[in-house]
Amino acid sequence: MTLAAATNENLAEISNYLIYSAMAVYTLVFLAHIAEWAFGSRSKVSRASAALTGAATAGRGDAAPAAVRAEGTTAVLEKPRIVTRTATGIRDVPDGPGAAGGTIKGDLYGRIAISLTVVAWAVHVGGVIARAASVRRVPWGNMYEFSITFSMVLVTAYLLLLVLGKSVRWLGLPLTGTVLLDLGIATTELYTASDQLVPALDSYWLVIHVSTAIFCGAVFYLGALTTVLYLFRDGYENKLARGGRPGSFATSVLERLPSAASLDKFAYRVNAAIFPLWTFTIIAGSIWAEKAWGRYWGWDPKEVWSFITWIVYACYLHARATAGWKGRKAAVLALVGFACWLFNYYGVNIFVDGLHSYA
Repeated sequence: MTLAAATNENLAEISNYLIYSAMAVYTLVFLAHIAEWAFGSRSKVSRASAALTGAATAGRGDAAPAAVRAEGTTAVLEKPRIVTRTATGIRDVPDGPGAAGGTIKGDLYGRIAISLTVVAWAVHVGGVIARAASVRRVPWGNMYEFSITFSMVLVTAYLLLLVLGKSVRWLGLPLTGTVLLDLGIATTELYTASDQLVPALDSYWLVIHVSTAIFCGAVFYLGALTTVLYLFRDGYENKLARGGRPGSFATSVLERLPSAASLDKFAYRVNAAIFPLWTFTIIAGSIWAEKAWGRYWGWDPKEVWSFITWIVYACYLHARATAGWKGRKAAVLALVGFACWLFNYYGVNIFVDGLHSYA
């Protein structure tokens, strides 16, 4: 596969301007989401809190007072309604009313945030495409390009969930913050001038292997972010179940999230859905390694940590399916898996010498 040797510096500069412009719009998105959460209805959240407290109390087995009604001359004892625990072992409590808290003002800021996200995403896509056009190849030949493409795919996945009708606007604030952090690190610490590929990367397998790795990482991140939110929400529900009184900040923020059970289910489904593609990513990398270096597996650090990541996620899925690991234990294992993925990207590329050091 032969690639053009020329580099279009004008397109490379346009790409840089577009990435910086996307960061500016993402900042507005971040502020709009903050306003969305800040102006959400306190009263509606309070009503949700009351419902949650009642459900949590029932979830720990406290029955409501039994009622007695008369039928003729016979007294009939009515059975109290008890909310049971879900199949995942988490209290059966209602979802929160969403990031905006259901108010017109909060919802307006939320809609503004989504609209700005679409604008930022479009500019971001333009920056990635311009980078690719500047060297006439796919835009993930180094860590800078991988990072800007990764965050673009992450926002794409988020917007697709919204288009498909999924109520995931509660992901908007932390996700936008992550995108800004990713782009900030990329433009300040990882930036590499637009250039051609090293010979080992000059292959059609770059398109197949790295594109799937980027997509897997973006979806794994969505699962990890949801898992972190689950841990906070679960701790909040546990405190209510014990009769505690969380602070006003926890009430105004955590009450608007889906229930711990919903977050746990969403994270599991995301991780389970993407795991087969991560398996394919490793297989594709092995095939590429044989083409480039004459062996399928050589225990290179990148190969090792890709396999470790696979093992951790496999253990997570297996434990949930067979060993009854639900809730917090499984959540911690899922976060360990994503931490391995992060180290494989940043740690191995920057701090460990190997055949992939050119990345």
